[in-house]
Amino acid sequence: MEMQDFPAGSQISFICRPGYIRVTGMSLTWTCGDDLQWSREGVFCTERKCPYPGDLENGYFDPTDLTFGSKLTFFCKEGYRLQGSEEISCDIKGEGVGWSAALPSCEKIPCEPPPKIANGVYEERVSYVYQSSVTYRCQDVPKGSDPFSLIGNATIHCTSDEHSNGVWSGPPPECRVVKCEDPRVENGRKKSGFGNSYSYKDSVVFECEQGYFLVGAEVITCEESSTWVPPIPACEKILVAAPAEVCPAPEVPNGLLVPVKADYNKGESVQIRCNPGCSFPDGSAEVTVTCGEQRSWGALQHCACEPKGSGSTPVINYGRVAAGEKSSYSVGDFITIECYTGYTLQGEPRIQYTGDNQWVPAVPSCQLSKCRLQKLPPA
Repeated sequence: MEMQDFPAGSQISFICRPGYIRVTGMSLTWTCGDDLQWSREGVFCTERKCPYPGDLENGYFDPTDLTFGSKLTFFCKEGYRLQGSEEISCDIKGEGVGWSAALPSCEKIPCEPPPKIANGVYEERVSYVYQSSVTYRCQDVPKGSDPFSLIGNATIHCTSDEHSNGVWSGPPPECRVVKCEDPRVENGRKKSGFGNSYSYKDSVVFECEQGYFLVGAEVITCEESSTWVPPIPACEKILVAAPAEVCPAPEVPNGLLVPVKADYNKGESVQIRCNPGCSFPDGSAEVTVTCGEQRSWGALQHCACEPKGSGSTPVINYGRVAAGEKSSYSVGDFITIECYTGYTLQGEPRIQYTGDNQWVPAVPSCQLSKCRLQKLPPA
């Protein structure tokens, strides 16, 4: 029968619960003294400790507390994902304590093979993992046939989503035959871009003959739809009228006139329309002005345009943009470039966009750090 009251001189002994162990040198017995108080000397049972579970390669955890009842939570470095238990606890095992599960591992995040494209190829590998990249190229065509043009980013790399699943950084490019007709402008001529056949991204610059003025864009480019962008311009004849009764056509940087004429009679109105991406200071895209006294249009406002982007991120073979990547860039934007494991950066890692697809310093490259011996296929 368990006693509730004990006379002076009584002794009671304790045993440590599972998960705890006796503190060396501490007595497990209490004695009831003449003052009817129990003798106490401090804590005599303390938590057992689980053994250090080992290092987590390519991952980390906090091993500060390994005592009974503690928990360890595991994390993997960027580019790796956990295989096994995310959390383990120090539990009772037989006469002692042990971990509830084995130490997990961190494996490099894999990607499925990149998609195939029509009329294009890439160098295939046995496997594709985080930060590995592939570069597409278009297949050669027989002599005399129209070549294929690569539309889109030539290089894509293996990255990961929010669930640590391997995904490719973007869609693959396309290989298509892009062929624009020879652009001709009546009463005009080409300043550059001479030729009879034009393919993807070829450009032509026009100017008008004396006595004519250009209506439309001076520079046009052959785009992926096999059309010229902007459309082919025209050269309109400059009409001479009495200077006191007409206004010469207003100069419209980044815009166009409707209707287009060389000059306008007094009291005649013309509409000024800004090019796409441009607007007047008040935010409007068009305004109407009238020819007034002394051949004057009054205070003309100009169309202001947003700075043009670069169009795409520079291709970094065996490397990637680590910071500052955008779908397009404005003058002054910075990006930081790093190489994949095993490659060394040749050039400056931080470069600035200066316009016209130019970067300062020049876009660096990633070179192999050391020689690699590859297995030869069996004979």
